[in-house]
Amino acid sequence: MRYDTILVLDFGGQYCHLIARRIRENKVYSEIVPYNITPEEILRLNERLNVKGLMLSGGPLSVYKRETPKPNPEILDMGLPVLGICYGHQLLAYMYGGVVKPAERGEYGVTYASIIKSADVLEGLSPREKVWMSHSDTVYALPEEFEVLAYTENCPIAAFKHKSKPIFGIQWHPEVTHTENGVKILRNFIFNVCGCRQNWKIGDFIKKAIEEVERIVGSSRAIIALSGGIDSSTAAVIAAKAIGRQLTAVFVDHGFMRDNELKFVREVFGKMNMNLIIIDAKERFYNKLKGIADPELKRKIIGEEFIRVFEEVAERVGAEYLIQGTIYPDRIESGFRRFSDKIKSHHNVAGLPLRMKFKGIVEPLRDLYKDEVREVAKELGLPEEIVFRQPFPGPGLAVRVIGEVTPEKVEVARKIDKIVREEIESTGLHSSLWQYFAVLTNTLTTGVKGDVRAYGYVTAIRIVESRDAMTANFARIPYEILERISTRITSEIPEVVRVVYDITNKPPSTIEWE
Repeated sequence: MRYDTILVLDFGGQYCHLIARRIRENKVYSEIVPYNITPEEILRLNERLNVKGLMLSGGPLSVYKRETPKPNPEILDMGLPVLGICYGHQLLAYMYGGVVKPAERGEYGVTYASIIKSADVLEGLSPREKVWMSHSDTVYALPEEFEVLAYTENCPIAAFKHKSKPIFGIQWHPEVTHTENGVKILRNFIFNVCGCRQNWKIGDFIKKAIEEVERIVGSSRAIIALSGGIDSSTAAVIAAKAIGRQLTAVFVDHGFMRDNELKFVREVFGKMNMNLIIIDAKERFYNKLKGIADPELKRKIIGEEFIRVFEEVAERVGAEYLIQGTIYPDRIESGFRRFSDKIKSHHNVAGLPLRMKFKGIVEPLRDLYKDEVREVAKELGLPEEIVFRQPFPGPGLAVRVIGEVTPEKVEVARKIDKIVREEIESTGLHSSLWQYFAVLTNTLTTGVKGDVRAYGYVTAIRIVESRDAMTANFARIPYEILERISTRITSEIPEVVRVVYDITNKPPSTIEWE
């Protein structure tokens, strides 16, 4: 079957893959392609796919600068519907002769758009729409063959259409959840403009991922970096289905795990008929991080040390390939694409050393978001305690301890984390939350315990709601629950004298502090 497909041209925007994901949510296939894809390349793709439309992603650069990425103009003459988002919106206007220049005032976050014409991609929208913006450049003028569809207080042309061709531009981001009717806009383009059929499902991904692992690894052996989290667990099951007993799962205890993590991994994966090796590497990781406070350096050191441990195990078992549970947010925040910005180096992406002894690294989940991974895990029959497990960073508590990482500080962070999880899970709130954890800051503050001066750490509680980890809102947890968490932490952990609650959304922050 040739899937009806929307191609997303990648201009380095943080939400490029989120666009593709939103399309797939509607049971329509999507692929990310290079921004400079040619008409010939699209026609070749059309041999296995039924390409029905193009979306131009956002990006961090300015369209009027010489070195910035621009699409092949010939793709606009193929008769395919085109929707430009943010930078893509500006590109279309610029390529047709419109005026794009720095805005008098940029728009970042939630704003309101006035809809002039509720038709085509904006069909069914109200006269005033809550939308999410992130731009410093603005379209100020369009050629005669275009018409304006919407504007905001600071953006005179926030949406437009070509009068005779199915070409549209939107300055705001319909793919993020903060845009109230963003899904409606995307559905209008996918179904009403492009005429796509819903003929793709997540099960198709599983088949493709298994075949990919089989093809790459072949008759060789492989090890998988297993943390016990949803990503690595799902990757492990896919790899096991692909290469069976050629696979060895390796759990590295670096000393930065949550309470009872090792016990959990033994219990769950011991039942899966999988070759499982557990490595106690606490001492070597702590030694490598001695005196290191910079979070980027911490991630890189942890990433390199992971690889060195895996190389040693691979040599013992005769494995040539390393399989990882890397997912798309890990890669996008690490700035892996040419024009995208690096937010932070994830230990299993940009934190990897340049030289490794493996023939190759296989990442079957690299194009999925966390909730898509959960869908795959359910399809594969993983137990619920894995499917709905709290996300946990690969470097573990090392990136939840601000500043230098010591065994003493990690132990404090571990106790705090346990209290936060126990209290949130006892209320039943956890099922509606994306993540809930604590950060041990490097700030010391004065307090009073038992009528005696106390001097100890400040800890920050971070609880967020999200669908995909690319954007997130802080959770409005009832005060009595926060008070109970604070009371337990300061009562049960002598080293902590103050608890604060992080009320920052993503963006501008990331979910983790480091």
